[in-house]
Formats: sequence, structure tokens, C-alpha cells
Amino acid sequence: MNPLSDLERLVAAIEHQGANIAPTYQEYMPIAFATANDCGETGRTFFHRICRLSEKYLYEEADKLYDHALKAGNGRNGLGSVFHWAEIAGVKTDKQLADTFRQYLRENKNPSNLQAPLTPTHAHTYAREDLPPAFPDYPWPPFIKQMIDCGNSIAQRDILLLGVFTVLGGTLNKRVRVLYGQKYMYPCLQTFIVAPPASGKGALTWVRRLAEPIHEEMMARYKDSLKNYREEKNRWDSLGKKRSETLEPEPPPLKMFPIAGDKSGTGILENLIEADGVGLICETEADTVSTAIGADHGHWSDTLRKCHDHERLAFNRRTNHEYRECDESYLSVLLSGTPAQVKPLIPSAENGLFSRQLFYFMPPIDEWMDQFDSEGEDYGLRFATWGTQWKQVLDLINGSVQTIQLRLSEKQKELFNQRFAQLFSHAGYAYGGSMRSAVARIAINTCRILSIVALLRALEKFLPPQQKIFNSQFSIFNSPGLSPAPEIPIENIKDGIVPKLDLRVTDEDFQAGRTLIEPLSRHSSYVLGFLPTSEAVPVQTSPEQALFNALPMMFCRRQAVEEAAKNGIPEKTLDSSLKRMLEKGTLIKTARGEYAFSSHVCVRERRPKK
Repeated sequence: MNPLSDLERLVAAIEHQGANIAPTYQEYMPIAFATANDCGETGRTFFHRICRLSEKYLYEEADKLYDHALKAGNGRNGLGSVFHWAEIAGVKTDKQLADTFRQYLRENKNPSNLQAPLTPTHAHTYAREDLPPAFPDYPWPPFIKQMIDCGNSIAQRDILLLGVFTVLGGTLNKRVRVLYGQKYMYPCLQTFIVAPPASGKGALTWVRRLAEPIHEEMMARYKDSLKNYREEKNRWDSLGKKRSETLEPEPPPLKMFPIAGDKSGTGILENLIEADGVGLICETEADTVSTAIGADHGHWSDTLRKCHDHERLAFNRRTNHEYRECDESYLSVLLSGTPAQVKPLIPSAENGLFSRQLFYFMPPIDEWMDQFDSEGEDYGLRFATWGTQWKQVLDLINGSVQTIQLRLSEKQKELFNQRFAQLFSHAGYAYGGSMRSAVARIAINTCRILSIVALLRALEKFLPPQQKIFNSQFSIFNSPGLSPAPEIPIENIKDGIVPKLDLRVTDEDFQAGRTLIEPLSRHSSYVLGFLPTSEAVPVQTSPEQALFNALPMMFCRRQAVEEAAKNGIPEKTLDSSLKRMLEKGTLIKTARGEYAFSSHVCVRERRPKK
């Protein structure tokens, strides 16, 4: 048996069936001790994923309980307790998982002195149990949390989280940055929600409303400029022969923030350049985009790839040979579509567009849900109100601050590098270069997400639901997590002139961002399967590769023997494979009979400053 692997499969079944197996503290406690006894610290995330389905779930309390279980656990109960409560709640398992439960019972890891069966609560029953995992629950900044809570399922809350990150990041565009890979990265995400029909992805239309106040203001300015232009053009036309002595007025550029998804690649490029590289594409039906791009796919894909990396954009107008450009691009993209709509947009995993997307696969809904809201409220209007409130704060930031830069602590950088080093190595063995590229881009996008979370945490008292008075720049850099950049003179700080701010992310928010990494990777690898078979099948041609795909990041030899048997690998071959992997540095030995995938991080050679 492999406790972590078994628990992960069970938790996936619980989530997919929406079963509340811990409705009260009486279930919380044995589940916490059982998970801690068999899985240690690694089981914490799974414990939260189990308990978050309960209406009484509180992140802080559950976390404290798990801390207590780690310290006071006596080993008397193990995963058998978790299986027991899942069985009581009506969780259906496949034959292999059911056999695993019986094996835990035979090893005396069975529950004792437990309560009588409770009435289970169910939200959705998902058809497949091999779907990628949901995000662990976490008390995100209140402004984000209230939006997430509008979702009526775990998956819907997850896509609202990604949607909010994408739209708010788009509104921040060049105002917030993080130095990554010797280049400034800005909080502009490209997110693709893949979902079967009628799965609840329509909730993303609410998120788009957050950007409407910005769009409305830009349209109002354009109309005013257009009115002035027409007046000046009429005066110029009335000059008669003297027109040659005066320059003809030029029409104002049509700057827009939301860019329609039915434009061609060239059209998107023009809109971006007119708006100084800033824009947001938000479409809930990906075929709207795929139909529009048609034969222009190469141009469309090229633009999105460049925008992900904030590269320079340029084009020539054929009509008048006009050359237009912008130095940097800040495009955010939020798309959703069915699995069949993935390939028309991303025909190959190797063209670079696949790796730049943040994917989330929503499971199908198998049960009817009550569509009559008890509060009698249009959620679209609710998000529009939040958008107006967000714009007020955004205007004050834009009016006084040029740049806000996220700076991770040395410890946070170390943890970040270790996690991605492991995931990068694992992805290469399991799926080849395509997933390694995806992991590399997930790292960039994780930094972007952290910058958004850190800023909203710093400004939470100025945003709903608190929404205190925000009346000066001093209010900004006196906020927790924000401080004047080191190069700002003290005299300027005293005068309230602070154009650059440093931004710090709390350790709790940083850890929450880290918990998104593996689920995002799993969702990307799942969507990879929708692409052509020749490019999407796992590259498992050796025992080492098979083990990489099956084993957790830390494992013991017993677990490796069990997984090897499942893959038809003899024990002697396994030992040879482990030896080769140790010699290659793919694995490291942490103790006798215990291994971990390498988290080696290459350190960039520092050149002396001239």
C-alpha cells in the first residue's frame, strides 16, 4: 500500500461525489489523527480538501486541529478511519480502492469507537474519478473571497478564483511587477477553462463585469475626443484653399480595455497597440475565438505568445503603409470552452501557446441543481458593483504610484525553487518536453498570482467588505506589506511623494499560492490529452519513467515495490532503476530505504558589477 497515493485517490472520489464526510467535529478529529498518523505533514492538504465540503469548515480551526494531531498522534488509528467515514457518507469507490480499504482493516488500522452512520450530503456526482484535483480551500483576501463564495460547487469556486486573478491582474497590468528570470513580469494571465457543456462555466460572465467600469470610462473619453475631432475637422474643412497651410486633424485612436474575442489576430494586434499594449479578452465560448481566427491562426497565436512574455508588438497597415508599434504588451486572456474546442485554438502542444495557458478542467454535473436563488439577486450586478469599487481604489493607486514591485523573502525563494525543481524533473519524465515547458510557465504565473494576492491583502481595508476611507498616498504605503522602495529619498517620503513601492507577500499567502502549483500542473497534463495523440501521450518507455509518473515526490522502497508490481516491473529491475536514478541525480536518498525526487536548483553565476 502507498498511504499518500491511496489517500489522494480517496479524496478525489470524495470531491467528485461532493460527499461531506466530516459534518461535525466528531468526524474532523479522527480524520485529522488518522491522516497525520499515516501521512504526516504531507497529508495536511488532503485533510483540508476533505473538510472543506462541510458547512462548518473553518480553515484556521482545521489547521490548528491538524497541528495538534501531528504532535499528539499515538498511531492507534490510520487511514482506515478515513475510509470508514467515507463509506458512511456513501462515497462510491472502484474495486481496487475498496480492496485497499479492506487491507487497511486487516492491518488493524481500523476505526474504533466511532459514531453511528450520519446522513450524507451530496452536491454533485462526477462521472470520472481520474479527474485532476480541486484547489485546497484557503481564506483569500476578503475582496476575492466574497467573489469565490458566489460559486455553487467546488469547481465553480475554483474557476471564479482563476477568473478573478485574470481580470484583476489585467486591470493592474503595468502597475505591478515582479523580477523573474532577469526580466520584469506583470500580473497578466492567460487562463483557459475547459469544461463539458452545462458544467457551470457560465459563472465566468460575472467576472467580466469587474472590468466594465474601466471600459465605460475609456469609451466616454473616446466619445469626447471624437466629438472634439469632428469639430476641428469641420473647422479645417471650412478653411478652403488655406487648408494646405494647416495640418489636418487626426481622428483619435479607439482605445478599449476589453477586446472582443471575434477579432482576427491582426485586429487584436491593432487594438493592443492603440491601447499601449494593454487589453483583456474574455470569452465564455472558445469557438467564438476559433471561428474568428480562421486562417489567421498563426498571427493570433504569435500575438498571444508575445503578450505572455510582454514582448514588443508591431505591424504595418497595408492601406497606407503605416507602421505602428508598442514597446511592451500586457494582455490578459480568459477563455472557456469544451474539450473539443481546445484543439482548434491550440493545435499543437509544441507551438508554445499550450505551455502559456493556465488550464482548469471542470467535471461534468450529473445532478440537477436548484436554479432559484434564495437571495433573489443577480450576481452579474453584484460583480459590477465590486468592479466599480475596485476601480475607485485602482484610480487612486494609478494617480499616485508608478510601480509596485513584489519582493519575495530569501526563504520564500528557496521554497519556491525547491517545489518547481521537483515538479520540473517529474514532468519531464512523465510527459516529456511539453509538460516541462508548462511547468516553467506555471512558475511565472504563480509569481503573478502572488503579486495580485499580496496587493489585495495589503489593501483589504480599503476594499469591500471593509471599505474604509482611502484618501491619500500615505494610506497606501502605510498599509501592511507595502513600503517605499529603498531608492526613494527620505525627504520625498516625508512629503508623501513615493512613486515606487515594495510589496511583500505574507508566508500564509505564499504557502496558499504554493498549494495551487500541483493542481494547476495536473490540470495542464489532463488537457494535454486532448491534443493530438502523437504529442500528448506520456513518454513512459522505461521503468524509471513509469515510476516517476506513479510515485509521490517522497517515497519509501516499499511503496516503490508496490508501484513497480503494478507496472509489471520485477523487484531486481526496480533496484537497478533506483540505483541509476540515484547516480543520475534524479533521486536523492533521504534515509535508509527512503527517497525523494531531486529538488536541485541550479544557481545562476553572478557576474561582478562593472
